Amino acid sequence: MKIKSTFFCFFIFLISLFSQPYKEALFWKILDEKEKIIQCVLCPRECILKPNQSGYCTVRINIDGKLYTLTYNHPVSIAVDPIEKKPVFHMLPASKSFSLATAGCNLRCIHCQNWEISQRPINEIKYYKITPQEIVKMAIETGCQSISYTYTEPVIFYEYMLDIAKEAKKRKIKNVMVTSGYINLEPLDELIKYIDVFRVDLKGFSEEFYKKLAAGKLQPVLEMLKYLKQKGAFIEVVNLIIPTMNDDPQDIRKMCIWIKQNLSDETPLFFSRFYPMYKLKNLPATPIETLEKAYKIAKEVGLKYVYIGNVPGHPYESTYCPNCKKILIKRVGYNVLANNIIQGKCKFCNTKIPGIWE
Repeated sequence: MKIKSTFFCFFIFLISLFSQPYKEALFWKILDEKEKIIQCVLCPRECILKPNQSGYCTVRINIDGKLYTLTYNHPVSIAVDPIEKKPVFHMLPASKSFSLATAGCNLRCIHCQNWEISQRPINEIKYYKITPQEIVKMAIETGCQSISYTYTEPVIFYEYMLDIAKEAKKRKIKNVMVTSGYINLEPLDELIKYIDVFRVDLKGFSEEFYKKLAAGKLQPVLEMLKYLKQKGAFIEVVNLIIPTMNDDPQDIRKMCIWIKQNLSDETPLFFSRFYPMYKLKNLPATPIETLEKAYKIAKEVGLKYVYIGNVPGHPYESTYCPNCKKILIKRVGYNVLANNIIQGKCKFCNTKIPGIWE
């Protein structure tokens, strides 16, 4: 993909050059040494960039024939969240996760709930200056057992995430990547060494939907998920159901069958409720009945750990033992009221429950 040069890109170049440090990016190659044309190969867009051009994500830029990241050490949002907010349900229930994001994204979701930091120009967004070592120190000081790369798309702050994750690993802190999965396999392979849970948005199950909703493609996300499974990574999948757009029962069934066949029947799957947001305010919130139908389809297909999200108090936000059917983890919203998993097993029938429990 070729990205047109803009005055904005030159502005970012000047800002980077004179007022803030910038770091050479990973995963790019030279196409024309004389003309200083390069290609970013971090994500499936594989943007071709002339000098002073930024990629589709807006935060990776060609400076004098080298690719630099503008997000390193520059988070725009940091918070201490319950791990259930990600949502991640099969790792350290009721624990706190230090959460952060930088500006930018390599998708253009028209319903993005964090569009103010993912879709706005980077020069309009206030950022902090925090090193990976300082991030890990803050996580420890706030009693967090994990660090989550979230809110925007962590693929575009790859170098920052990777260095934080390496530092966190040294300090016995877990790493969670909350992602849309729009990443090439070579950079993904390096991340797998350090990320404990990949919480992946599978936005829908058709190329048409991905193009319309996110200006992206479905197939790279499916390849990413299969590669994670092949490498033994732990995956949790979220499907946000949007009325009239991806709520067709046949597509939902196809998706569930694909997950069972290509990931496993033990892969946690969330059907989350959509609320009107950003450029998609013309649609209503997802009817709870639609979510319950999707839940029923997933269970009929044979998936063992299915959840309904964004509906606080719904019985299907709790975890049930697939064998004895008793409640393992009782949740109300982000609150955990009971945890009946002991040493990774159901305390009632001793069935092993997939996840990271200690």
